[in-house]
Amino acid sequence: MTLSMSGFLTVAGAQLEYRLIGPQPSQAPCIVMLHEGLGSVGLWGEFPDKLQAATGASVFVYSRAGYGNSSPAALPRPLDYMQREALDVLPKLLEAIGFHRGLLVGHSDGASIAAIYAGGRQDHRLDGIVLIAPHVIVEDVSVASIAAIKTAYETTELRAKLGRWHKHVDNAFYGWNGAWLDPAFRAWDITDYLAYIRVPVAVIQGADDQYGTIRQVEIIQEECYCPVEVTMLPGIGHSPHREAPEATLKTITDFAAATLPAVASQS
Repeated sequence: MTLSMSGFLTVAGAQLEYRLIGPQPSQAPCIVMLHEGLGSVGLWGEFPDKLQAATGASVFVYSRAGYGNSSPAALPRPLDYMQREALDVLPKLLEAIGFHRGLLVGHSDGASIAAIYAGGRQDHRLDGIVLIAPHVIVEDVSVASIAAIKTAYETTELRAKLGRWHKHVDNAFYGWNGAWLDPAFRAWDITDYLAYIRVPVAVIQGADDQYGTIRQVEIIQEECYCPVEVTMLPGIGHSPHREAPEATLKTITDFAAATLPAVASQS
């Protein structure tokens, strides 16, 4: 299958929007980017293009169901929605695009999905994962910030702003927000997957992340038996690729050069 530079793929019964920058995933090492809990193809901005230019790899970006221009998701989302995305949907997507070798780069929810996939699938095609502001447990600061953004969504222009990026904006917002604010979600914990990751891990964490503390990084370091490289960014919050794009790009590019030999000669 030859992918267009943008379009839709039918995966797990949903129409998922995507962008492809660079070579076909079947013909070159591919970096698959997994967005945050309120992210989409568009919300990555120019970062995927810069990553492709810096690495020479294929870069594939898509919106999960409920986000961007993809099909809406069934609500309420199950509290194990990230596990389902990682173990049920992502494998089908990688097959659909012809993924044969590469990296997962995830932000926030996307980072958690990448970690679950790496620990839960043991995919020999995977050469490493990059976790930007990952969550592996639920912290008080996470719940407080997510409760605050619900108020902002319902009382400010935030809904209109997000509506520029999501065709089904209430589906996107409440699917994510409702799961995180469910009292039962406090028990969500993916640390069991970490010990089974068999590829190098790069963690990029803002020191002032309003959705998670350094404890998230410490758990990854404690539980993983694979190499873990941590880049802490002082004064940066939950979105390093937007707040510190050059530092974030360099970290990912260096990691790609070290883990993807075919990319190293192009970067």
